[in-house]
Amino acid sequence: MFHRILAAAAAVFAAAIASAQEKVPFALDWKFEGPSAPYFLAIDNGHFADEGLEVTIEAGAGSVQTIPKIATGAFPMGFGDINSMIKFLDQNPGAPVTAVMMIYDKPPFAVVGRKSLGVEGPKDLEGRVLGAPPPDGAWAQFPVFAAETGIDTSAVTVEPVGFPTREPMLAEGNVAAITGFSFSSVVNLKRLGVPADDISNILMADHGLQLYGNAILVNTDWAAENGDTAAAFLRAVAKGWADAVADPAAGIDALIKRNPAADKALEEERLGIAISQNVLTDWVKANGMGGIDADRMDAAIAQLGQTYEFQNDPTPAAYFTDAYLPDGGFMIQ
Repeated sequence: MFHRILAAAAAVFAAAIASAQEKVPFALDWKFEGPSAPYFLAIDNGHFADEGLEVTIEAGAGSVQTIPKIATGAFPMGFGDINSMIKFLDQNPGAPVTAVMMIYDKPPFAVVGRKSLGVEGPKDLEGRVLGAPPPDGAWAQFPVFAAETGIDTSAVTVEPVGFPTREPMLAEGNVAAITGFSFSSVVNLKRLGVPADDISNILMADHGLQLYGNAILVNTDWAAENGDTAAAFLRAVAKGWADAVADPAAGIDALIKRNPAADKALEEERLGIAISQNVLTDWVKANGMGGIDADRMDAAIAQLGQTYEFQNDPTPAAYFTDAYLPDGGFMIQ
Protein backbone atom coordinates (compact mmCIF):
# COMPACT_ATOMS: atom_id res chain seq x y z
CA MET A 1 0.00 0.00 0.00
CA PHE A 2 2.83 2.35 0.93
CA HIS A 3 4.54 1.83 -2.44
CA ARG A 4 1.28 2.38 -4.33
CA ILE A 5 0.70 5.64 -2.46
CA LEU A 6 4.30 6.69 -3.13
CA ALA A 7 3.97 5.93 -6.85
CA ALA A 8 0.68 7.82 -7.04
CA ALA A 9 2.23 10.82 -5.30
CA ALA A 10 5.18 10.75 -7.69
CA ALA A 11 2.83 10.67 -10.67
CA VAL A 12 0.87 13.63 -9.32
CA PHE A 13 4.12 15.51 -8.69
CA ALA A 14 5.37 14.81 -12.23
CA ALA A 15 2.06 15.91 -13.68
CA ALA A 16 2.20 19.11 -11.66
CA ILE A 17 5.69 19.87 -12.96
CA ALA A 18 4.63 19.17 -16.55
CA SER A 19 1.58 21.41 -16.22
CA ALA A 20 3.78 24.17 -14.79
CA GLN A 21 6.02 24.19 -17.85
CA GLU A 22 5.50 27.16 -20.12
CA LYS A 23 4.44 26.24 -23.64
CA VAL A 24 6.50 27.87 -26.40
CA PRO A 25 5.67 27.04 -30.03
CA PHE A 26 8.66 27.54 -32.36
CA ALA A 27 8.44 28.10 -36.12
CA LEU A 28 11.23 26.83 -38.36
CA ASP A 29 11.97 28.37 -41.74
CA TRP A 30 12.08 25.02 -43.50
CA LYS A 31 11.14 21.36 -43.22
CA PHE A 32 12.69 18.89 -40.81
CA GLU A 33 16.20 18.34 -42.16
CA GLY A 34 19.68 17.97 -40.68
CA PRO A 35 20.18 21.59 -39.53
CA SER A 36 16.97 21.45 -37.49
CA ALA A 37 18.32 18.54 -35.41
CA PRO A 38 19.77 20.74 -32.61
CA TYR A 39 16.29 21.97 -31.69
CA PHE A 40 15.01 18.41 -31.42
CA LEU A 41 18.05 17.48 -29.34
CA ALA A 42 17.19 20.35 -27.00
CA ILE A 43 13.83 18.65 -26.50
CA ASP A 44 15.04 15.05 -26.26
CA ASN A 45 18.01 15.82 -24.00
CA GLY A 46 15.82 17.77 -21.60
CA HIS A 47 17.35 21.21 -22.09
CA PHE A 48 14.02 22.94 -22.67
CA ALA A 49 12.41 21.01 -19.83
CA ASP A 50 15.25 21.98 -17.50
CA GLU A 51 14.40 25.60 -18.28
CA GLY A 52 10.74 25.02 -17.50
CA LEU A 53 9.69 25.07 -21.14
CA GLU A 54 7.52 22.78 -23.23
CA VAL A 55 8.52 23.47 -26.83
CA THR A 56 6.74 22.35 -29.98
CA ILE A 57 8.34 22.82 -33.39
CA GLU A 58 6.57 23.52 -36.67
CA ALA A 59 8.16 23.11 -40.10
CA GLY A 60 8.18 26.04 -42.51
CA ALA A 61 8.25 26.89 -46.18
CA GLY A 62 10.83 29.68 -46.31
CA SER A 63 11.71 32.73 -44.20
CA VAL A 64 9.41 34.99 -46.20
CA GLN A 65 6.48 33.01 -44.77
CA THR A 66 7.93 32.39 -41.30
CA ILE A 67 8.63 36.02 -40.37
CA PRO A 68 4.98 37.18 -40.53
CA LYS A 69 4.02 34.25 -38.28
CA ILE A 70 6.20 35.77 -35.56
CA ALA A 71 5.32 39.39 -36.26
CA THR A 72 1.59 38.65 -35.95
CA GLY A 73 2.09 36.74 -32.71
CA ALA A 74 1.02 33.39 -34.13
CA PHE A 75 4.40 32.16 -32.83
CA PRO A 76 6.40 33.90 -30.10
CA MET A 77 9.72 32.66 -31.49
CA GLY A 78 11.02 31.28 -34.76
CA PHE A 79 13.99 30.79 -37.04
CA GLY A 80 14.51 32.82 -40.19
CA ASP A 81 16.76 34.89 -42.41
CA ILE A 82 17.68 38.21 -40.80
CA ASN A 83 17.98 39.93 -44.19
CA SER A 84 14.43 39.02 -45.12
CA MET A 85 13.39 40.27 -41.68
CA ILE A 86 15.15 43.61 -42.28
CA LYS A 87 13.21 44.08 -45.51
CA PHE A 88 9.99 43.01 -43.78
CA LEU A 89 10.50 45.64 -41.08
CA ASP A 90 11.21 48.29 -43.70
CA GLN A 91 7.93 47.46 -45.41
CA ASN A 92 6.07 47.07 -42.09
CA PRO A 93 7.54 49.74 -39.78
CA GLY A 94 7.11 48.99 -36.13
CA ALA A 95 6.20 45.33 -36.64
CA PRO A 96 7.03 43.49 -33.39
CA VAL A 97 9.79 41.17 -34.56
CA THR A 98 13.57 41.18 -34.13
CA ALA A 99 16.55 38.80 -34.08
CA VAL A 100 17.90 37.73 -30.69
CA MET A 101 20.47 35.00 -31.46
CA MET A 102 22.54 34.63 -34.61
CA ILE A 103 22.85 30.99 -35.69
CA TYR A 104 24.30 31.17 -39.21
CA ASP A 105 27.21 33.55 -38.70
CA LYS A 106 28.15 32.73 -42.29
CA PRO A 107 25.00 32.52 -44.39
CA PRO A 108 24.43 29.40 -46.50
CA PHE A 109 23.15 31.46 -49.46
CA ALA A 110 24.57 29.84 -52.54
CA VAL A 111 24.38 29.39 -56.26
CA VAL A 112 24.72 25.68 -56.89
CA GLY A 113 25.51 24.61 -60.42
CA ARG A 114 26.78 21.71 -62.42
CA LYS A 115 30.25 21.84 -63.88
CA SER A 116 29.15 19.64 -66.77
CA LEU A 117 26.68 22.38 -67.68
CA GLY A 118 29.36 25.03 -67.66
CA VAL A 119 28.89 26.58 -64.21
CA GLU A 120 31.93 26.68 -61.94
CA GLY A 121 32.05 30.33 -60.90
CA PRO A 122 29.76 33.38 -60.66
CA LYS A 123 30.41 34.77 -64.16
CA ASP A 124 29.56 31.41 -65.68
CA LEU A 125 25.89 32.18 -65.03
CA GLU A 126 25.89 34.63 -67.91
CA GLY A 127 24.24 33.08 -70.94
CA ARG A 128 22.70 30.29 -68.89
CA VAL A 129 19.44 29.49 -67.11
CA LEU A 130 19.26 29.98 -63.34
CA GLY A 131 16.42 28.30 -61.45
CA ALA A 132 15.22 30.34 -58.47
CA PRO A 133 12.21 29.90 -56.18
CA PRO A 134 10.68 33.38 -55.63
CA PRO A 135 10.42 32.98 -51.79
CA ASP A 136 13.97 31.62 -51.50
CA GLY A 137 16.28 33.46 -49.10
CA ALA A 138 19.28 32.91 -51.38
CA TRP A 139 17.41 34.30 -54.37
CA ALA A 140 16.55 37.39 -52.29
CA GLN A 141 20.29 38.05 -51.91
CA PHE A 142 21.20 37.29 -55.51
CA PRO A 143 21.17 40.98 -56.60
CA VAL A 144 23.82 41.80 -53.97
CA PHE A 145 25.88 38.77 -55.00
CA ALA A 146 25.59 39.76 -58.66
CA ALA A 147 26.68 43.33 -57.92
CA GLU A 148 29.69 42.15 -55.89
CA THR A 149 30.85 39.68 -58.55
CA GLY A 150 30.11 41.79 -61.62
CA ILE A 151 27.52 39.44 -63.10
CA ASP A 152 25.61 40.95 -66.01
CA THR A 153 22.14 40.02 -64.80
CA SER A 154 20.62 40.88 -68.18
CA ALA A 155 22.61 37.95 -69.57
CA VAL A 156 21.16 35.50 -67.03
CA THR A 157 17.84 33.83 -67.80
CA VAL A 158 15.99 33.38 -64.52
CA GLU A 159 13.46 30.57 -64.38
CA PRO A 160 11.05 30.73 -61.41
CA VAL A 161 10.88 27.25 -59.92
CA GLY A 162 9.23 25.67 -56.91
CA PHE A 163 11.17 24.39 -53.92
CA PRO A 164 10.29 20.74 -54.65
CA THR A 165 11.35 21.00 -58.31
CA ARG A 166 14.51 23.05 -57.86
CA GLU A 167 17.11 20.29 -57.50
CA PRO A 168 15.34 17.85 -59.84
CA MET A 169 15.42 20.46 -62.61
CA LEU A 170 19.16 20.90 -62.13
CA ALA A 171 19.73 17.15 -61.92
CA GLU A 172 17.85 16.72 -65.21
CA GLY A 173 19.77 19.56 -66.87
CA ASN A 174 16.73 21.80 -67.37
CA VAL A 175 18.61 24.63 -65.65
CA ALA A 176 22.36 25.12 -65.31
CA ALA A 177 22.30 26.36 -61.72
CA ILE A 178 19.93 27.14 -58.87
CA THR A 179 19.82 29.41 -55.85
CA GLY A 180 19.45 27.81 -52.44
CA PHE A 181 21.06 27.03 -49.13
CA SER A 182 24.32 25.21 -49.80
CA PHE A 183 23.70 22.35 -47.38
CA SER A 184 20.22 21.75 -48.78
CA SER A 185 20.87 21.87 -52.49
CA VAL A 186 24.23 20.08 -52.52
CA VAL A 187 22.95 17.13 -50.49
CA ASN A 188 19.68 16.96 -52.42
CA LEU A 189 21.58 16.78 -55.71
CA LYS A 190 23.70 13.91 -54.41
CA ARG A 191 20.54 12.09 -53.40
CA LEU A 192 19.28 12.53 -56.96
CA GLY A 193 22.42 10.89 -58.33
CA VAL A 194 24.47 13.91 -59.38
CA PRO A 195 28.17 13.09 -58.82
CA ALA A 196 29.83 15.20 -56.13
CA ASP A 197 32.61 16.26 -58.51
CA ASP A 198 30.00 17.67 -60.92
CA ILE A 199 28.52 20.03 -58.30
CA SER A 200 29.78 23.59 -57.99
CA ASN A 201 28.88 25.06 -54.60
CA ILE A 202 29.32 28.82 -54.96
CA LEU A 203 28.85 30.33 -51.51
CA MET A 204 27.87 33.97 -51.79
CA ALA A 205 29.77 34.75 -48.58
CA ASP A 206 32.98 33.69 -50.33
CA HIS A 207 32.35 36.27 -53.04
CA GLY A 208 31.92 39.56 -51.21
CA LEU A 209 28.64 39.04 -49.35
CA GLN A 210 28.86 40.61 -45.87
CA LEU A 211 25.38 39.56 -44.81
CA TYR A 212 24.47 37.45 -41.84
CA GLY A 213 22.20 34.43 -42.21
CA ASN A 214 19.46 32.84 -40.14
CA ALA A 215 18.81 33.80 -36.55
CA ILE A 216 16.39 33.07 -33.74
CA LEU A 217 13.62 35.65 -34.08
CA VAL A 218 11.20 36.80 -31.41
CA ASN A 219 7.93 38.69 -31.22
CA THR A 220 9.03 41.77 -29.30
CA ASP A 221 5.64 42.34 -27.65
CA TRP A 222 5.77 38.82 -26.25
CA ALA A 223 9.44 39.18 -25.23
CA ALA A 224 8.73 42.42 -23.37
CA GLU A 225 6.50 40.43 -21.01
CA ASN A 226 8.42 37.15 -21.16
CA GLY A 227 12.08 38.16 -21.18
CA ASP A 228 13.16 35.40 -18.79
CA THR A 229 11.42 32.83 -20.98
CA ALA A 230 13.16 34.16 -24.09
CA ALA A 231 16.55 33.96 -22.37
CA ALA A 232 15.81 30.44 -21.12
CA PHE A 233 14.80 29.36 -24.62
CA LEU A 234 18.12 30.61 -26.04
CA ARG A 235 20.12 28.82 -23.35
CA ALA A 236 18.42 25.56 -24.27
CA VAL A 237 18.96 26.15 -27.99
CA ALA A 238 22.69 26.72 -27.40
CA LYS A 239 22.90 23.42 -25.50
CA GLY A 240 21.10 21.68 -28.35
CA TRP A 241 23.64 23.00 -30.83
CA ALA A 242 26.51 21.99 -28.51
CA ASP A 243 25.07 18.48 -28.39
CA ALA A 244 24.79 18.36 -32.19
CA VAL A 245 28.39 19.50 -32.61
CA ALA A 246 29.59 16.86 -30.15
CA ASP A 247 27.49 14.03 -31.62
CA PRO A 248 25.91 14.77 -35.02
CA ALA A 249 24.66 11.20 -35.35
CA ALA A 250 22.58 11.57 -32.18
CA GLY A 251 21.16 14.76 -33.62
CA ILE A 252 20.02 12.93 -36.72
CA ASP A 253 18.46 10.21 -34.59
CA ALA A 254 16.38 12.94 -32.93
CA LEU A 255 15.47 14.31 -36.35
CA ILE A 256 14.38 10.95 -37.73
CA LYS A 257 11.95 10.52 -34.84
CA ARG A 258 10.08 13.46 -36.40
CA ASN A 259 10.86 12.70 -40.03
CA PRO A 260 11.13 8.90 -40.44
CA ALA A 261 11.45 9.20 -44.22
CA ALA A 262 14.74 11.11 -43.92
CA ASP A 263 17.95 9.49 -45.15
CA LYS A 264 20.18 9.29 -42.07
CA ALA A 265 23.51 9.49 -43.90
CA LEU A 266 22.49 12.40 -46.11
CA GLU A 267 20.96 14.36 -43.23
CA GLU A 268 24.07 13.83 -41.13
CA GLU A 269 26.11 15.19 -44.02
CA ARG A 270 23.74 18.16 -44.30
CA LEU A 271 24.07 18.91 -40.59
CA GLY A 272 27.85 18.59 -40.81
CA ILE A 273 28.01 21.13 -43.64
CA ALA A 274 25.87 23.58 -41.67
CA ILE A 275 28.06 23.24 -38.58
CA SER A 276 31.39 23.60 -40.37
CA GLN A 277 30.46 26.25 -42.93
CA ASN A 278 27.78 28.33 -41.26
CA VAL A 279 27.72 27.93 -37.49
CA LEU A 280 31.22 27.28 -36.12
CA THR A 281 33.04 30.03 -37.98
CA ASP A 282 36.36 31.46 -36.79
CA TRP A 283 34.48 34.47 -35.40
CA VAL A 284 32.12 32.28 -33.40
CA LYS A 285 34.98 30.18 -32.03
CA ALA A 286 36.65 33.36 -30.80
CA ASN A 287 33.61 35.37 -29.69
CA GLY A 288 30.90 32.87 -28.85
CA MET A 289 27.70 31.85 -30.59
CA GLY A 290 24.67 34.09 -30.77
CA GLY A 291 26.01 37.62 -31.06
CA ILE A 292 26.95 39.82 -33.98
CA ASP A 293 29.70 42.28 -34.86
CA ALA A 294 28.21 45.79 -35.03
CA ASP A 295 30.56 46.98 -37.78
CA ARG A 296 29.77 43.97 -39.92
CA MET A 297 26.05 44.51 -39.40
CA ASP A 298 26.43 48.11 -40.57
CA ALA A 299 28.30 46.86 -43.65
CA ALA A 300 25.62 44.23 -44.28
CA ILE A 301 22.83 46.82 -44.14
CA ALA A 302 24.77 49.07 -46.50
CA GLN A 303 25.23 46.14 -48.85
CA LEU A 304 21.51 45.40 -48.80
CA GLY A 305 20.95 49.03 -49.72
CA GLN A 306 22.94 48.58 -52.94
CA THR A 307 20.12 46.61 -54.51
CA TYR A 308 17.16 47.21 -52.19
CA GLU A 309 15.64 50.68 -51.91
CA PHE A 310 14.82 51.26 -48.26
CA GLN A 311 11.53 53.07 -47.74
CA ASN A 312 12.72 54.22 -44.32
CA ASP A 313 16.10 54.92 -42.78
CA PRO A 314 17.62 51.60 -41.66
CA THR A 315 17.70 51.20 -37.89
CA PRO A 316 20.26 48.56 -36.82
CA ALA A 317 18.95 48.53 -33.25
CA ALA A 318 15.59 47.32 -34.56
CA TYR A 319 17.11 44.30 -36.26
CA PHE A 320 19.04 42.62 -33.46
CA THR A 321 19.27 42.69 -29.68
CA ASP A 322 21.60 40.79 -27.38
CA ALA A 323 19.37 41.48 -24.38
CA TYR A 324 18.55 37.80 -23.95
CA LEU A 325 22.09 36.49 -24.48
CA PRO A 326 24.77 35.97 -21.81
CA ASP A 327 27.80 38.24 -21.98
CA GLY A 328 30.20 36.77 -24.51
CA GLY A 329 27.55 34.60 -26.13
CA PHE A 330 27.59 30.83 -25.87
CA MET A 331 30.97 29.13 -26.19
CA ILE A 332 30.57 26.12 -28.46
CA GLN A 333 33.53 24.19 -29.80
